[in-house]
Amino acid sequence: MFWIICFLICALALIIFFCSRSRKKSEPPLDKGLIPWLGHALEFGNDVAKFLSRMKQKHGDIFTVRVCGHYITVLLDPHSYDAILNDNVSLDFSRYAQVLMQRIFSLSLPNHNPHAERAWMQQYFEGPSLSKLSRTMHHHLHNLLKDEERKCSPGIWNQDGLFSLCYSLLFRAGYLTLFGSEKNNNLTELTRVYNEFRRFDGVLTKLARSTLKKEEKRTARLSQECLWELLSPAWLSKGQGSETNPWQESYRNHLQKQGVDPEMQKRAMLLQLWTTQGNAGPAAFWLLAFLLTHPKAMTAVREEIRGLTRQEDDILQCPLLDRLEEYSTPVFDSVLSETLRLTAAAFITREVVQDKTLQLASGQRYQLRKGDRVCLFPYVSPQMDPEVHHEPEKFYYDRFLNVNGTERKSFSKGGEQLKYYTMPWGAGNNMCVGRHFAVSVIKKFVFTILCRLELELCDPTATVPPVNPSRYGFGMLQPNGDLEVRYRLKTLH
Repeated sequence: MFWIICFLICALALIIFFCSRSRKKSEPPLDKGLIPWLGHALEFGNDVAKFLSRMKQKHGDIFTVRVCGHYITVLLDPHSYDAILNDNVSLDFSRYAQVLMQRIFSLSLPNHNPHAERAWMQQYFEGPSLSKLSRTMHHHLHNLLKDEERKCSPGIWNQDGLFSLCYSLLFRAGYLTLFGSEKNNNLTELTRVYNEFRRFDGVLTKLARSTLKKEEKRTARLSQECLWELLSPAWLSKGQGSETNPWQESYRNHLQKQGVDPEMQKRAMLLQLWTTQGNAGPAAFWLLAFLLTHPKAMTAVREEIRGLTRQEDDILQCPLLDRLEEYSTPVFDSVLSETLRLTAAAFITREVVQDKTLQLASGQRYQLRKGDRVCLFPYVSPQMDPEVHHEPEKFYYDRFLNVNGTERKSFSKGGEQLKYYTMPWGAGNNMCVGRHFAVSVIKKFVFTILCRLELELCDPTATVPPVNPSRYGFGMLQPNGDLEVRYRLKTLH
């Protein structure tokens, strides 16, 4: 018993010793929290937006907090973001990305080259390949909606949760576009992939934070294994009489060049599945939810749709939807920008690989320590900053429109115009490569839904559900609950 007590005392002393850190004069304000080692981990995990807003109010636009033994410097001055985004010498993006890949996807890519992967992705998500992907996506979405329409009869209302409806349709269409092959495009297997993905996505944030309970660990492991197997047939189909999806085959070749073994190739596909399919459905949900709960915004978007063609149903013709990007839709674009401002909440994180002097736009200079992390959280600033956006917690469909109806790009903070006034796609060298594809997909989906279906709230007094705070930091937010809607086929004349 005596030795146990001595051991515990020594262990506690070591924890206090190694967790002790004092702020140097040249460093940002330091807030370690009250709990040794853990620091602010609980607040950080429960509602990081609320926590960082409180820290901003307490310390200003830059501060360092302790979270599970790590020291994270948070910068919330958008005028100074380029000092972080443009530094590829003192700051490293890939190290923390490797940590998350291992935690979430059980994936190890020791030779991972972010620049090579970005170059590979640009082949598909930019230029002529983007047009081809968009057409394929619309084709699959068109067919899936036809399947939905077969369940509907003119004049008969169907009821569903809006989040479930949007996520299901866009996930399945996106999966068929990028992952589909002769062996995995039947509806039964497609539904199985979707259901398993939703199960995995439900524990993803806890995987990233290593806070899973015993049963949740089992759920995560089983979902991973199931998805690896569901995704693997398309990889193995070459030479077995089946046609491999070109996008998948190209990604496979890219991984092989980096020396990735077959097992890790399967796991990498799950990473790509989440990266490409995890955000479009939630984004479409929020956009339609805001339109349904803001009649003035819905009217403005419908008028813009009618303005594209003489007859409202003409927009359903494939050639027009395939060329939708060529048409000016400033109202819809403003609605989308406002939706993303309110619901896109990803972290931009870098590892400090060598001591760095950070100079802010104000001229102040701070030292960042090697081994720490530095983090930008655009959701808090600039997106929810009242100095940048009037009443930032409210949805204004015309926030990104000038009086003359053109796109508004001028926002300021502290009397100076901002380069970054909303950052749903990130910025700098790590800006999302697939953003143009995502915008195209969301736009065509919403236009098609509004033209083909009469869509309304089951409860006319319903409001947009609150966000699930555990999703802060992981791309598009998801709702805590759903918004019940009813829909039926439009009668076209």
